[in-house]
Amino acid sequence: MATDSTHTLSQYMEFASANIHAALDQWTQPQAGCPTVLEEAMRYVLLAPSKLLRPLLVFMASDACGQRSSATLANACAVEMIHTYSLIHDDLPAMDDDLLRRGQATCHVKFGEANAILAGDALLALAFQVVSSSETSAEIRAASCQALATAAGPCQLVGGQVDDLAAEHQAGDLDLLRQIHHRKTGAMFRVSLRLGAIAAAANNEQIAHLDAYGQLLGLAFQVVDDLLDCEGDQQQLGKQTGKDSEHGKLTYPSLMGIAASREYAEELIQQAQAELTVFGESASWLRQLAKIVLSRTN
Repeated sequence: MATDSTHTLSQYMEFASANIHAALDQWTQPQAGCPTVLEEAMRYVLLAPSKLLRPLLVFMASDACGQRSSATLANACAVEMIHTYSLIHDDLPAMDDDLLRRGQATCHVKFGEANAILAGDALLALAFQVVSSSETSAEIRAASCQALATAAGPCQLVGGQVDDLAAEHQAGDLDLLRQIHHRKTGAMFRVSLRLGAIAAAANNEQIAHLDAYGQLLGLAFQVVDDLLDCEGDQQQLGKQTGKDSEHGKLTYPSLMGIAASREYAEELIQQAQAELTVFGESASWLRQLAKIVLSRTN
């Protein structure tokens, strides 16, 4: 469903999410040689009710650049697999030690710590299988794999997680916090948009503006996430609240205060929307999504 004034954002997201969920389900169907407990653990988190925000960004970026290809759906599934693997590992006792994720017991609580680790490992590998199997050109497959590997690697997603853990119960400032979340959260927002653009054979200017939008959106998302950890409803969120304070994590409310954090998130969203000017009406969904990120309650 491309940008169309006859459809609402909720209809767009519902239709796209259904396509993404069906493809994720298909990619994780039982296969010969894969242990049943591993299949169940992978699907337990991957297919649990969720916003599917990152794969939706892939779709919206392709639409903003004028077209979808077979790589759009493959890249959307892959980025959700990477995101889910990171959640499974983040929730482990050695990391954030969370008991609730997406409204249900975390993977290690349900299947045991070892199986949760292996489920995350399997989803990480499967993501690259999905990207490399898409029915598109070798150039698009290679560029997609490179972008995803870089975002999920030691200098981005994983490195951000390491620095986030190291900063627990330590003095820090806003610059450090921004650096952590530009990688831990922002990297996956940015690569989602890049993967959508690559799938649509976008030009360098389009990719640059989407990258800037993704960086600002990802930062705003994290600020709101920090606010929800302080003020959100656990049942609505589908995960525990108050965990950041309990673990002594650096957060925007702890450094800036709640009111200033809200204002900062609003500024970031305005800046993100300004990056979409070059796309005109084709970026309508991305503009509307930015508003949802700002007002979300889960």
